[in-house]
Amino acid sequence: MKRTNSSSFGFGMNKYLQKRNLKSDLPAGIVVFLVALPLCLGIALASGAPLFAGLLTGIIGGIVVASISGSQLSVSGPAAGLTTIVLAAITSLGSYQAFLMAVVLAGVFQLILGLIKAGTIGNYFPSSVIEGMLAGIGVLLILKQLPHALGVDSDFFGDEGFFQKDGENTFSALGNAFQHFSIAAIAISAVSILILVLWPKFKKLSSVPAPLVVVAIGIIGAIVFGGSSSALKESQMVTIPVVNNAAEFFGLFTMPDFSKLFDSKVLMVAVTIAVVASLETLLSIEAIDKIDPLKRVSPTNRELVAQGVGNIASGMLGGLPMTSVIVRSSANVNSGGRTKMSAIFHGSLLLLSLLFIPAIINMIPLSCLAAILLVTGYKLTRISLFKHMYHKGWDQFIPFVVTIVGVVGIDLLKGVGIGMAVSIFYLLRTNMRNPFFYKVQEEGNKKNIRIKLAEEVSFLNKASIQVLLSGIPNETNVIIDGSNSRYIDPDVLETIFNYKHNAYTKGIIVTLENIKKSYIVPKINTKIVEKI
Repeated sequence: MKRTNSSSFGFGMNKYLQKRNLKSDLPAGIVVFLVALPLCLGIALASGAPLFAGLLTGIIGGIVVASISGSQLSVSGPAAGLTTIVLAAITSLGSYQAFLMAVVLAGVFQLILGLIKAGTIGNYFPSSVIEGMLAGIGVLLILKQLPHALGVDSDFFGDEGFFQKDGENTFSALGNAFQHFSIAAIAISAVSILILVLWPKFKKLSSVPAPLVVVAIGIIGAIVFGGSSSALKESQMVTIPVVNNAAEFFGLFTMPDFSKLFDSKVLMVAVTIAVVASLETLLSIEAIDKIDPLKRVSPTNRELVAQGVGNIASGMLGGLPMTSVIVRSSANVNSGGRTKMSAIFHGSLLLLSLLFIPAIINMIPLSCLAAILLVTGYKLTRISLFKHMYHKGWDQFIPFVVTIVGVVGIDLLKGVGIGMAVSIFYLLRTNMRNPFFYKVQEEGNKKNIRIKLAEEVSFLNKASIQVLLSGIPNETNVIIDGSNSRYIDPDVLETIFNYKHNAYTKGIIVTLENIKKSYIVPKINTKIVEKI
């Protein structure tokens, strides 16, 4: 299917898509809302921030960022990958208001990055690393949500990290969960998984989203077990703040401390948040584009602008820094989302739930939400993906696996960094092996060797070319053919010309064909470069 740039989906086209896809976007928005709700609360808890800050960030990410973004499927909100940075920043800056000033400045920096078109950096991440990141997050989702499915909900804030705030790690927490499980939670999560797997197979029932059925079953299950010894505890249920009136609602907002605007510590935190959040966003956007059924390409510069506006708004109102979040975005895709309206629906539902139905939302067991995320995690790290990457060759499979191990064992950005390093190693290895091919012909006692250079010969190829030339025997005719080459690096040209100049000492006659004295890299036509 031909890839189309999502920036071409203007307001007129969006209106058409929204009407045509409303039946898909609304259920998907509800599913993303159900997935995002406990994560927003948990990430706020892990960050040492008010729980309301997590919900506020999800609301802004869903409504403000999605409205500005050119991505049709990305969902933004507070990210677990930033929790350690946020927790340390709040502690070091001395007040939450000073931290909010850093969030506002981080948004300004992201806005600038988008305007200077720094979003193209995301295009340089290999597909094997992106696929590995997705699969690694899928593995973490499964490992992190299993305790919730078993009824152990002391750590419901991590969806992207291995080590936890309490000193545990994913595996030790999972081991503890098997020793302190809840019969009610296991029953609810088991039934929920069965529904998620089997429900779509019944065509007459598939018009009703399976996750909605799961939530309904979860609430009913919690009520049924409520009068028994296996009743679910408060920590095993969703918990959001209960707002009784407008005064209480507006009292939840917090303004930044503008006196810290030029504080060096605040500026340092702002730069750190801007860089990490931007990288996570670009990686998430690249990953979501890969699993978009319509294969649209999101404008990355516009995404940075949207994230910048979102973080400015979040910091001004008392929220946390946000990114495009792969967990929520992949849940959006897997639930049938088609346009950005699903993300806007999710943000609107977060706001409405906070205002009008906090008591009902607090009746949802975390175990049924864990079931939704377990199925989402499996889709991200399905066995067929490993088989597909294996058949693409070791140069793709090894970076893919290394990225998974890094993401699961360390964290998202470091895992991707390690995967990139391995991928670059294989790239260099391939470049060193592929600068040329040569053919040897013998005429009597004289050998003729024709060396045909590749289309692009970079400085990375210099070593392999030197090795080949130094190994040519004496009394040989050598033809170096550059007819296919659009670019030859100056270092390689110097090696070739020096060899031609000195080869006579070995009785070697060198002929150069179609090799220029210099090559100029063609400039990019800026008129067709992606618009913000």
